[in-house]
Amino acid sequence: MKPPRILVFGGSLRAESYNQKLAAIAAEGAREAGAEVTLIALREFRMPIFDEDLEAAEGMPEAAQKLKALFASNDGFIIASPEYNSTITAALKNAIDWVSRATSPDEEPLSVLSGKSAAILSASPGGYGGARSLTQLRPFLQNIHITVVPDQVSIPKAYEAFNSDGSLVDPAQQAAVKSLAASLVGTLS
Repeated sequence: MKPPRILVFGGSLRAESYNQKLAAIAAEGAREAGAEVTLIALREFRMPIFDEDLEAAEGMPEAAQKLKALFASNDGFIIASPEYNSTITAALKNAIDWVSRATSPDEEPLSVLSGKSAAILSASPGGYGGARSLTQLRPFLQNIHITVVPDQVSIPKAYEAFNSDGSLVDPAQQAAVKSLAASLVGTLS
């Protein structure tokens, strides 16, 4: 049996994103659990805000096409979602809006997302650790037919939660992130 393929990313465009660091830890946990992992940064896929008129006039932007191909080639996703104003980022929502689109007459919308599974986690400078973004992200993903594993991880006070090497200061938090990734791998195996 082939190992599951998992796409891992943070929902921020910031170069030193706490959530991208968290995504890297989760990616390591998924690899340790036996998955083939692709870790990306959304900042590498710059695309305009989704607009059906733009899509009709110019088609899907090249960056969105590349991102959609990555979503299509993976069995599941690990998403580290920042919390901006108590919800998910515009960058994360926009990325999913673009990849959800059908690009040919015989393709169903959501085809690269539907029936797949995801794990969600967050880090935030605030005391909630981004948990409020996850309360928005979970039903959003479920509504587009992605099964979200029951557990999730939130890391508060992210500005002091990471070591200089990108690992988490608290070994229990580090273990929780890797365990979450392993639980996703287990559901896909």
